[in-house]
Amino acid sequence: MLLRRFFLTARVLLLSGAAYFGCIAALHAQATAGYTVKPGDTLEISVWKEPDLQRTVLVRPDGQFSFPLVGEVDARGKTVMELNKTVSERLTKYISDAVVTISVTEIKGNKIYVLGQVNKPGEFIVNPSVNIMQALSMAGGMTPFAATNDIIVMRGQGAQQKAMAFRYNDVVRGRSLDTNIELLSGDIVVVP
Repeated sequence: MLLRRFFLTARVLLLSGAAYFGCIAALHAQATAGYTVKPGDTLEISVWKEPDLQRTVLVRPDGQFSFPLVGEVDARGKTVMELNKTVSERLTKYISDAVVTISVTEIKGNKIYVLGQVNKPGEFIVNPSVNIMQALSMAGGMTPFAATNDIIVMRGQGAQQKAMAFRYNDVVRGRSLDTNIELLSGDIVVVP
């Protein structure tokens, strides 16, 4: 009787653990579903029943990565689901009905920069995203010499670059809250 109860308890715990890890995996997949892969990110790619096709790949600065039998894959602006489809399609030449799993193991490409009169200027990896106030906090706050109402967020590259004003004092007082925008990868917060 005691042995039967032990095995019943062990079975319930095992099933509970499997359900727990299944939920964790589902939550991770849901959290990264809309995430677009960026240079610097690390991906884990595996093909079911193909141990030679299990690799950790780094997305290079040009936005591409290499994988055996697939070649070069452009990951810029693509979600994990889109990359999964691309890799699966290219593998069908060699492996029929290939089951491919791609997961983001390190998010290092989602960077913003905070410069100027802050205590810890530099680049910051944001996962998944932050707004301007949070970025200032990550940079250790502003120095006493900061021009708090002249903060600028620079977005884009080259001729497509634009500057957006941010008035810290207004936001702290509950005004102009819409200016506390969510920062995108590559944004630069300048505190003069």
